[in-house]
Amino acid sequence: MDKDYRYAAPTSATAGPIVGGEQAASVLRNTYGLLAMSLAVSAAAAWFAMASNIGFINPFIVIGVYFALLFANAKLQNSGWGILTVFAITGWLGFTTGPIINAYASVPGGMETVTLALGMTATVFIVMSAIALVTRKDFSFMGSFLMVGLIVAFVCGLVGLFFNLPMLSLAVSGMFALLSSLLILWQTSAIIHGGETNYIRATVTLFISLYNLFLSLLHLLTALGGDD
Repeated sequence: MDKDYRYAAPTSATAGPIVGGEQAASVLRNTYGLLAMSLAVSAAAAWFAMASNIGFINPFIVIGVYFALLFANAKLQNSGWGILTVFAITGWLGFTTGPIINAYASVPGGMETVTLALGMTATVFIVMSAIALVTRKDFSFMGSFLMVGLIVAFVCGLVGLFFNLPMLSLAVSGMFALLSSLLILWQTSAIIHGGETNYIRATVTLFISLYNLFLSLLHLLTALGGDD
């Protein structure tokens, strides 16, 4: 089951000293609010794809549409239209994830594994966000490492997908799980330190981190369970 697609997320914010506490709090509230709505849109799209029994979509189409929507989001992130591109991105990723979840759920114990992966994803998000919010530590030093790491993981993921290399795909899942967790920490830190003031961009980064983390954990849990 290697038809899962994981993506490099935009990492353009730079953190610094904590400034503009009210502004940072506002960006954080808006980010979490938009993220919650985006997760709902993604879940609805995934449910529709699953209920309609949509088959796997050509990877080139999946990735091509994703990057086209990401480009549109980058162009419109400073306007109200940017919010629509966020829903387009999250809806598209949810829709293309539906067939993947159906495939995993079709094996014995698969639905339990999907539920466990969702629970672990939520736990990691809460823990990483709490670390950034409670410690108030500046994690901006991780920016370059995360950017390079995500690009390397994305390229390796494509190689593993198209050349059907199970061990490489498993290693990529581990890389994405770690990098996505750290990206949640980094992005939250960037918001509270004033390095990220655009909640639309921050929402996309956090959503893609959650998406990559969920699929990576799902792949790893299935492999460890002997069903991959």
